[in-house]
Amino acid sequence: MAVWTHRWWHPARAATAGAALALAAGPAALAAPAEVAPPPVTAALVAPAGVAPPPVTAAPAPDGEALYRQNCASCHGDRGQGAQRGPSLIGVGAASVDFQVGTGRMPIPHEVQQPRRAEPVFSADEIAALVAHVTSFGGGGPAVPRVGPGRLPTGRELFAANCAPCHGGTGAGAPLTNGWIAPPLYDATAVQVAEAVRVGPGLMPVFPSQVLTDQQVDDLAAYVQRLRSERLDRGGNPLGRLGPLAEGLVAWVVTLGLLVAAARWLGRRAGE
Repeated sequence: MAVWTHRWWHPARAATAGAALALAAGPAALAAPAEVAPPPVTAALVAPAGVAPPPVTAAPAPDGEALYRQNCASCHGDRGQGAQRGPSLIGVGAASVDFQVGTGRMPIPHEVQQPRRAEPVFSADEIAALVAHVTSFGGGGPAVPRVGPGRLPTGRELFAANCAPCHGGTGAGAPLTNGWIAPPLYDATAVQVAEAVRVGPGLMPVFPSQVLTDQQVDDLAAYVQRLRSERLDRGGNPLGRLGPLAEGLVAWVVTLGLLVAAARWLGRRAGE
């Protein structure tokens, strides 16, 4: 009896019997296993309902008065009235302040006859705050100009008549009298060119709207920007950008020197 039971429970027979029982039970027994539910989302990954994200706070606007007191008042006075170390700023206008600070000429660590162009100390927002504070001292003065599109042919004529005698025909700058210089114009933006025309920094004369209209200033600024883009001198050695006359003279001198050297060499060969 034990031997019969052992033979009946053979693995192959057990599998056959299991399949038969499953078929008899119907399709419910053959259904796919239930899907495994995803793990619950922890509270650390979900913001509480009804709680808004923290607001993004904007940076505070620059304080023009504080910037002025820290960087300008020691030379120009608390209210721009001027002092022994610096002139009055009352009535100079927004364009003058924007030009001096935007080109890095101001503030300066020590007194100099002619401040040179440098990297601006302040950001654009800080410069705007300084300009607004200085103009609050009163007086008139030119506003910061708005430069529009210009005409290059007209700008070239205006530059040759009014700017090239000091800044050079190519805008490279040149020395003037008593240690003053006419600076190069390659780093000047269109707005800075227009500001310089209207306020006349240093020894530069002032060109009011009665002398140069706004459109002519736009033409002039456009031509200076063209000079700026042509600074690479793709034609060869720029020779310091001395201008066509000086560069032509240098070319003639070099050519004549080469001819004299060649003549002397040929004469020496003929006498041997």
